[in-house]
This record gives sequence, C-alpha cells and structure tokens, in this order.
Amino acid sequence: MIYEGKAITVNLIEGGIAELKFDLQDDSVNKFNRVTLEDLQAAVAAVQGNADVKGVLVTSGKDVFIVGADITEFGEAFKNSEEEIAAWVAEANVVFNAIEDLPVPTLTAIKGIALGGGFEMCLSTDLRVMSEAAKVGLPEVKLGLMPGFGGTVRLPRVIGADNAIEWICMGGENKPEKALKDGAVDAVIAADKLREQSIAMLQSAINGEINWQARREEKKSKLKLNAMEQMMVFETAKGFVAGQTKGHYPAPIQAIKSMQKAANFDRDKALDVEAKGFAKLAKTSESNALIGLFINDQLLKKKAKDYDKQAKDTNKAAVLGAGIMGGGIAYQSALKGTPILMKDINEAGIQLGLDEANKLLAKRVEKKKMKAAKMGEALNRIRPTLSYGDFGDVDTVVEAVVENPKVKKMVLAELEDQVSEDTIITSNTSTISIDLLAEDLKRPENFLGMHFFNPVHMMPLVEVIRGKKTSEEAVATVVSYAKKMGKTPIVVNDCPGFLVNRVLFPYFAGFAGLVNHGADFQKVDKVMEKFGFPMGPAYLLDVVGIDTGHHANEVMAEGFPDRMKADFKTAMDVMYELERYGQKNSKGFYVYETDKKGKPKKVVDEAVYDLLKPIVAETREFTDEEIIERMMIPMCIEVARCIEEGIVDTPNEADMGLIFGIGFPPFRGGACRYMDSVGMAKFVEICDKYAELGNLYKPTDRMREMAANGESYFG
Repeated sequence: MIYEGKAITVNLIEGGIAELKFDLQDDSVNKFNRVTLEDLQAAVAAVQGNADVKGVLVTSGKDVFIVGADITEFGEAFKNSEEEIAAWVAEANVVFNAIEDLPVPTLTAIKGIALGGGFEMCLSTDLRVMSEAAKVGLPEVKLGLMPGFGGTVRLPRVIGADNAIEWICMGGENKPEKALKDGAVDAVIAADKLREQSIAMLQSAINGEINWQARREEKKSKLKLNAMEQMMVFETAKGFVAGQTKGHYPAPIQAIKSMQKAANFDRDKALDVEAKGFAKLAKTSESNALIGLFINDQLLKKKAKDYDKQAKDTNKAAVLGAGIMGGGIAYQSALKGTPILMKDINEAGIQLGLDEANKLLAKRVEKKKMKAAKMGEALNRIRPTLSYGDFGDVDTVVEAVVENPKVKKMVLAELEDQVSEDTIITSNTSTISIDLLAEDLKRPENFLGMHFFNPVHMMPLVEVIRGKKTSEEAVATVVSYAKKMGKTPIVVNDCPGFLVNRVLFPYFAGFAGLVNHGADFQKVDKVMEKFGFPMGPAYLLDVVGIDTGHHANEVMAEGFPDRMKADFKTAMDVMYELERYGQKNSKGFYVYETDKKGKPKKVVDEAVYDLLKPIVAETREFTDEEIIERMMIPMCIEVARCIEEGIVDTPNEADMGLIFGIGFPPFRGGACRYMDSVGMAKFVEICDKYAELGNLYKPTDRMREMAANGESYFG
C-alpha cells in the first residue's frame, strides 16, 4: 500500500503500475469534495516519492468514476470575493497539475460516468479509456458556471477548439462513440475487459510503444491555431451561442472567451485565465439561481426517495378517458415499463389515444432514440378496453375524463366499485378540488390528485395533490409511480388550482389588467419573453386554449373572489365569446398557420385590436419595468400565500413547480429566488406602488414581516 485515505487508495500492482483508486467512504458515488481533493494531493505526493512506480492507473471502486464536484460543499466558497474564488480554484489546480507532471505515464479507466471535475481529472492524465457503458462530459454551464479544474484549457488541446466549444457550451453527457470520434478518449472497451485492457495499454506506454510525452506536451502548450483560425472559431461560436442564450445565460459565452484568451498561453497561464472566468461566473445571479435549482432538485429526489419506503408498487396501471391526454399518460407509463389499461366509452376515443401513443413512439424511432422492436414492446404494454373487466388487479388508476366535477364524480364512483379495495385512484384534474371529488367515495383515503401537464411526454412535472382524507401510503404510491414514469413529482395540498394553476392565474390577471388599462398585448408578450418566459401571456393562453383558460379562470375566481374575480370584462372573455380558442381552432390573440413541419405558426392579426377596443381604456405606453412588475407581483404574492398556507411544503418545491410547470425562467431560479434577488423590502415597496390595483397586488403580513426583518426565502 503506497497510500490509504478516506477517498483514495494507491496500491502497487503488476509491472510497477500504481493503481490510484477513487472510492469515497460512506457514499454511494465518488465526488470532488474537500476530503477527496486533500486525499488526491497526498496520494500524488506519495506516488512522486516512490521510485518503484513506472506508471499510474486511475480507477474507481464504485459503479461510477466521479460524478463531479460537490456543489453543496463548494458553493460555500462562492460567498467569497472573485479574487478569493480564483485563488481557491488555482489552489485546487495545483493537484491536477501534479498528476499531469508525474514523471511516468498515466491512464484513466473510466467506469460509469465522469462529469465535471470527474472528467477534468481524466483530462489531467496522458491516456483515457472508457467502458461501453460510460459517459463523459463537462456540464458546468447547467449550473451557470464553466469548468474550473482545467477543462477549458485541456479539452481544446485534446479534441480541438470546435469540439471543445460544443462539449462545454452544450454541457451534455457524451456517449462512448462520440467521445472516441472526437478524440476525448483513446479507446472504448467492454466493461468486463476495462481493467485488463487498461493495464495492457498503460504497459505499452511504459514500454515506449505509445508516445505519452508528446501527448502531454501538446496538452500543456499553446493551442495550435493561428490568429485567423482562432478568430474564425471563437467569434463564430460567440455569435451562435449568444443567439441561442438570448443574453440570459452568461456561462457559455464566458467559457468561449476564456478559451480564446488562453489559446496563446501555456498551461499555467491558461489556467489563471480559466480561474478568473470561473470566479466571475460564480458571483452572477444566474449561477446562484441555477445552483439553487440543482439543490432544489436534489431535495425533491430525496423527498421522493423517502416516500418509496411507504409506497406500494404500481405493477399495473389504468387510465380512464383515452384521447390526447389519456394517450399521453398511457404512452409515458408504457414507455417506462409499466403496463397500462386504457379505457374509454367508445372506439373513437380509444383510437385517438392509441394514435397519440403510436405517434409519440414512432417519433422516438425516427429520431433513433428507440429501436422498432422496443416500440412494439411499449405498444404491447397499452391494452385498450371499453369495459372494466380487467380492472380487478390494477394498482393505480388515473382518471382523465373531461374537466367537469359532475362527470368526474360519476365516473369515480363507478370506478371505485370495479377495482380492489387497495387500488389507488387518482384524478388528472387541473383545478377541481380533490376534497370535492372525494365527497361521495367509499374509500377517500385511497383517492388523490395526479395532475399531468400537457403535452404529457414533454412536461416533466406531476402535481400529486393530497386531499384531507388521503392516506400517506396513497401519496407515497403515486409519487413512486410518477417517478417510475420518469416525471418529477411535487406533493401539494388541496385548494383551487393547487400550486401551479393557482399561481399562474394571478399572472394572467395581471395581463388582463394591463390590457384593460391600454397596454398592447403584443408588447406585453415581447417584454415577458425578454424577461425569460418561453412565451408571453397572450401566446400562452392561445397554446393552453382560451376555452380551457376561461373555465379554469372561473374556478379560480370562485375560489379566491377577493383577488381573482375581475370586476371588468377581460381580453380572455372577449376571445372566449368570439370562439377564438387559440391554436386549437387556429385563431385567438393571434392566428395560426401550418408551417413546413406541420406545426402551428403564430401570425399577427391586426383585427384583434378592434375586437378588444370595447374593453380597453385609452391606449398608453407602458415601460418594460411597469409591465414586468404588474405581471410578476400577483404571481409572486400568490406563491408566498401557498407557502404560508402550507399548500406547498418549501420554497424549493414552489420554485421547482414554477420552473417545470409553467416555464418560469430557470436563470431566475423561481418566484421565491426572484423575490430574494430583488430583496423582500424592495419587493414590498414595489407592490405598494400598485396598491390602487387591489388585493392582487397586496403583500401578505408575513411578507411585510420578512421585509422588516431582512429575511429571505433561501437565506
């Protein structure tokens, strides 16, 4: 034994090879935390002082190589100044440089995933091989950061600047075929042969059959591009990336700038450039928001895992009501391996549901995400039926009939008599109270809401809605099933609109007020899209469906009349009365034409302004700031109410619900983090500017208390 620590061991094996093995104690994965970095420094020093070492093989004792840096630990360092963060990064890089400077050849055998700092560790060695099941990449941009352990320096010199820009700016997990094609690894090996063949390749380097010194020198030198080539590569990339990010995500651009600046420097100077770029990003609000989302996501996963302990398995599911939504739910369940019955009252509905599932599966085959045989297997997991005959052994049922309480109550009562006493019944309702739907059920403890978002296959969120009588086992079972379907479940308590629609409709109310007071709806759309939403409120209503929105708005107005019941006729009312339902009938706030790909294309319809004239005050110009404030304040206050009333457990879950459910701009982190970025005292002061607009703009007492005490949601 050359070295033994809490995260790393070094043993001398055959042929003078030192095996440096990452195996972090008391953790299921390897990651770069302080313990691992300290161990690595000590382990490399031990190797340097051992004359018997002829080569170093880097391996993992776990199913993964290294998942990356422990952001929950290193995030604390981001509270320091830019200079201090850059110095901390430089200190960490001393360890990776020491590996790269060892006087013997080095090789990393990549098992499982090597991401972020884990892949940067791989890049510090002379050779890299990966198993057929491994993935590698630098996903730091997804946290609003860029690589900081040498990724922007070594990767361009290993795979070329063009490829490195793609890898770093896309932040993807790259499969073996791509990694080998681009030159990020030297070989791809069957998992069961990885160790054996890695040792053989390293032995070849020790024997002088592989020129590892030349490879190392190239990594440590300037980038081999002349001035013109550099300008073409980096300037073109900056222009393209700026167009994609629309100025909202600074990390990819900063990464390109750092690579460009470091191109003419050797390793040590180039690493200084990287450290400064990393430190600059670490202090941005975007990085703070995206790291916050990562931590929120970890919390959701932990809570979902805790529910697994109480959950019953869903080995067979059912959906009532086929059509587009039912077909989407059936597709998602079948795709992820859970057989599902799809029941409807007529053949036409069944066919519509099957067509939807078939279309979605065919698209996966077309995009080479699935083989035709697997598509057949998935389709076979969907069993259409017009009767309840096979419902006796179903574990979980999703009711997805029309959004009408009378119809739903009738169907649910009928269903309850057809399933076993242990079957969990859920309703895919977007607004109707779960307690109302449970009133006539014999087993309300087995009933709750399971709100999917449309389109089901694309929207990651499922709201799991707990009624007053819902058992924890039922909640746990549905959370587990949602997870099994590949969705992110958030558990909320019952109220009109639950979480997502309850906070979305005050946002629409803000829009209604703006239009009523003379704002141009197209300008409102543009401003909110610039703010970061994928689409503005008018366009979103067209996509959701004006009739759907109008119905939901009535439910919300009845549930919260003090602030959600308009005392004037709204633009949505006008569209609804004129049967302009949006994309579904090709006319709403905009009109829709079919583009070359068969998708609806939004087109401006100037006639809409005349249609809105009777409800609009004298047209006036609103500043972007006014539009943002009048749109965002109602939504944010409603989120605060949901937290205070216990509709949602934590600000973390509230923010994730908005990100996944309505497309809240990720770089702003969610409504709670947005309020934190403004500062609660300032936010309340802005609200008070609009006091004359009524309760929709009135902060809660708790918000005023937070403002007075200097409190925030995330500390």
